[in-house]
Amino acid sequence: MAHSTYTEKIAAELAVSAPQVTAVSQLLEQGATIPFIARYRKEATNNLDEVVITAIRDRLKQLEELQARKTAVLKSLSDQGKLSDDLRAAVDAAETMAVLEDIYLPHKPKRRTRGTIAREKGLEPLAQIIFRQQGLAPRQAAASFVDPENEVSSVDDALAGARDIMAEWINEDAEARAAMRTLFLTRGIIKSRVATDKEIPGAKFRDYFEWAEPAAKAPSHRILAMRRGEKEEFLNLSMAPPEEEALPLLEALFVKAGTEDADLVRQAVHDCYKRLLSRSMETELRLATKERADADAIQVFADNLRALLLAPPLGAKRVLGIDPGFRTGCKLVCIDRQGKLLHNDTAYLHMSDKKDAEGRKLIVDLCERFRIEAVAVGNGTAGRETEALVKALPLTRDIAVVMVNESGASVYSASETAREEFPGHDVTVRGAVSIARRLMDPLSELVKIDPKSIGVGQYQHDVDQGYLRQALDDVVISCVNSVGVDVNRASASLLTYVSGLGPQLAKNIVTYRDAHGPFPSRDALKQVPRLGPKAFEQSAGFLRIVDGMHPLDASAVHPESYHVVDAMARDLGCEISALTTSATLRQKVDLSRYATETVGLPTLNDIMNELAKPGRDPRASFEVFSFAEGIERMEDLTIGQKLAGIITNVTAFGAFVDIGVHQDGLVHISELADRFVKDPSEIVHVQQKVTVTVLDVDLERKRISLSMKSASGAGREKPAPEKRPMDNPGRGKKPVKGPSPGKGRQERVPFNNPFAQLFKDA
Repeated sequence: MAHSTYTEKIAAELAVSAPQVTAVSQLLEQGATIPFIARYRKEATNNLDEVVITAIRDRLKQLEELQARKTAVLKSLSDQGKLSDDLRAAVDAAETMAVLEDIYLPHKPKRRTRGTIAREKGLEPLAQIIFRQQGLAPRQAAASFVDPENEVSSVDDALAGARDIMAEWINEDAEARAAMRTLFLTRGIIKSRVATDKEIPGAKFRDYFEWAEPAAKAPSHRILAMRRGEKEEFLNLSMAPPEEEALPLLEALFVKAGTEDADLVRQAVHDCYKRLLSRSMETELRLATKERADADAIQVFADNLRALLLAPPLGAKRVLGIDPGFRTGCKLVCIDRQGKLLHNDTAYLHMSDKKDAEGRKLIVDLCERFRIEAVAVGNGTAGRETEALVKALPLTRDIAVVMVNESGASVYSASETAREEFPGHDVTVRGAVSIARRLMDPLSELVKIDPKSIGVGQYQHDVDQGYLRQALDDVVISCVNSVGVDVNRASASLLTYVSGLGPQLAKNIVTYRDAHGPFPSRDALKQVPRLGPKAFEQSAGFLRIVDGMHPLDASAVHPESYHVVDAMARDLGCEISALTTSATLRQKVDLSRYATETVGLPTLNDIMNELAKPGRDPRASFEVFSFAEGIERMEDLTIGQKLAGIITNVTAFGAFVDIGVHQDGLVHISELADRFVKDPSEIVHVQQKVTVTVLDVDLERKRISLSMKSASGAGREKPAPEKRPMDNPGRGKKPVKGPSPGKGRQERVPFNNPFAQLFKDA
């Protein structure tokens, strides 16, 4: 259960009630998953959604980490014999890591520093005399501390040691550090310079060779780009406010007069800032900007992944999957409506006339033999050429020919999962099967692939990998459970993400299903080895039994609520199945009669919605999309062309669009709409079908600039290019033009970094 202080704090931060936080905390501790809590425990949480529940979970973890650090600090202070009542109270009251570490810093065991060496020489009393600034003559006071045997050979040596001690006091002062932290945040400047002799090898970062901007406003993609350039040793970065602002601030805190001893304190202030405090604050600012940039990039990745996973499915159709190729031929696979591989072959469509004719005939024959209902063509090499060829074939039935994004298919084909599914086939067959299945049900197929290999991220290898993994897992779990899973058809990979299961139980379900046949009911799941009451409670509502023994087994109604529907049907004198087919009967149900302490109106309303459309798929209906005919290469593009395209990736600086020429074009954020756009995800999402206008084509660098503005076109005057850094040097896209993309969304900014809350408030 959450600590009471945590409960109140989290409730205030997230603008929810303390009982809601307590309920979520208790359910999580009891082993409930986020999808289960959001869907089936609405009465307990008062209708909190997955986003808020996830935020509570993450915040609880962060505060637990803070508490663990407090415990470690208190133990260290106690072991050193320094733990006073005041110090304990200060540690207990610390609400952030920053405050806690500032409290601990003066007492933290240190390596041997200039200050400690000066103390060893007995100069601390001198430092104390000077630091009081009572108008004493420093040199006269220092004379009595000269001790050649203790390596203090002169007055100057004594005063230098005293300055070193005072510099450490200033550095360890909590008020000074808090003021500096705020200054670095609000006035800090990120400066990027090219490293010595790196102009040529670091050319992809050339727009950052001379760059500076406020740290608080720098967008995530530029922060990550500059950090990558620094990591690859092409750039040198610094982050600090103007020194002329920092030094007066510190002097105001510590320099009390215009006397000689005050002048020595001023010298200590300058030494402290340049040698100690500025470096410490720069380190914190670097970490904070990195965490903020990570949060933005991960949020973009998560949003893109969600849109991709929830893309409209074609459904259960017999599909011919084609993995196109020139020299190696096109790999063909035929799969049935359950996704089972029936046949594989190879057609050489882009070689000699003879091979081409043979390949065309092979495809026609396969479509007839296996009664193919749709053709899925991978969008890689030779994709558009193969698509055009298949569309021109004399097929006897109307068969949809659809281009499928094959990103990640090669990763799947070489994976252990693919080897287990198709032990007797090579990677080319597995890849073609993945393309075909992705058309049928993108979610079921994409869960088999590491999200980082799907191609919808931004600087995904530069962000915190643990944080990224958690966020993407949350998205996959959310999507799988919102759609629901047919337990008699699902792969172990898909079942793994069902609430309450996991890899081992998923394998156990598949093994049991293979041995005993399809599950006739949800209740039969209890026979699966190691699937106990808790796992059943968490998973049952998300598992579907189509044409099972109980009419509600195909719905999202949880078995724990079947008795409620039984009562409704009994009171109306009808069968449960009649409630799912008759709106008239459903309208007669008085929900208030069935409300209890545990089953309230939120759950009853969900039940009624589910009875209206049992097992409904929340995804949109599938629509066939076609690229413009005759536009297959960049050379076919002309300025001003209007083309149909599909969004393949959304970033903080714009969106990439596939227009069918084997190279995605970039719609910069300034070209997404006729109005100002702060966040591209407000306008576009992955897999969205859009109409774009070609603004520019750079064949040499393989860059395409596009626009979604209503007035865009060849007749519009192009603005003069601004000297701005590249948005994504890793992808080699065009430099940014137009307004600054801004910081992007901050939904997942972590709280446990010293600067994080300041950034959140800024």
